[in-house]
Amino acid sequence: MSKTALVTGGSGFLGSHLCDFLIEKDINVVCMDNLITGRKTNIKHLEHHPSFTFINHNISTHIDYAGAIDYVLHFASPASPDDYIRYPIQTLKVGALGTHNCLGFAKAKGAVFLLASTSEVYGDPLQSPQSETYWGNVNPVGPRGVYDEAKRFAEAMTMAYHRTHRMNTKIVRIFNTYGPRMRLNDGRVVPAFIGQALKKEALSIYGDGKQTRSFCYVSDTVAGIFRLLLSDVNDPVNVGNPNEMTILELAKTLCHVAHVSCEYAYKELPEDDPKVRKPDISKANRLLGWKPLVRLEDGLAQTLEWFQAHDRN
Repeated sequence: MSKTALVTGGSGFLGSHLCDFLIEKDINVVCMDNLITGRKTNIKHLEHHPSFTFINHNISTHIDYAGAIDYVLHFASPASPDDYIRYPIQTLKVGALGTHNCLGFAKAKGAVFLLASTSEVYGDPLQSPQSETYWGNVNPVGPRGVYDEAKRFAEAMTMAYHRTHRMNTKIVRIFNTYGPRMRLNDGRVVPAFIGQALKKEALSIYGDGKQTRSFCYVSDTVAGIFRLLLSDVNDPVNVGNPNEMTILELAKTLCHVAHVSCEYAYKELPEDDPKVRKPDISKANRLLGWKPLVRLEDGLAQTLEWFQAHDRN
């Protein structure tokens, strides 16, 4: 018999790609989302698929579904700085109440539970690259704290259910992921640069642009998440691309791919913005046999092509 997965936040950027991937693996998908930051257009192609069900619901309230569920993948949360600063209380609630509800639901169904955590649990790290053993450097009362601490609490709650109820739980710490279906105005650097490049505007550089990030194409991220879901690993696992670069280097690469000249508009660096971000993926490589495959230039080209065809807003 086919298995069934509940994907919370399934109409979001990453969640919608995960829904596609699971269906391709012959897993039925129940997508649950209140559309606060997700978009129905991301899952419109699945609307009439026999293996797909959409439920408009806020998981920070009680979750109810009568059918059998084998996997619960908790991806519901604002995920970009603009979004979680705009919705700070909702971000905290979905990280705390939403995670509690999802874990209780998974426990009742006897389902495997996977939490979508984030590299932001490391805060503005004093260690690079960041391995899963690093405890982080997070400002709990800064503007980014609503997201960072929500995810850190969610990880603690997940491990508490694993230890207390012997549940099969997973925690994936996702590093910067990009690809089709991102929103141009969501505040993340790749869609922001693409939107400005398409309009032939100067690219916004915050601070001196020498802060580093690493960018993983969405197909690679989803493949890593799926391998973790099916594994026997219960401790947190980083999934990301260790190819670290400065924001200025990303800007130059995007301009090259988009065939536009690079001009910059320098702006003030946001409070608590991490200076470095580079995942140590040795654990994912060793335990899951996973590593990213898509070159940045190829991923940016595919993302740019999608925005040119589908979304200029």
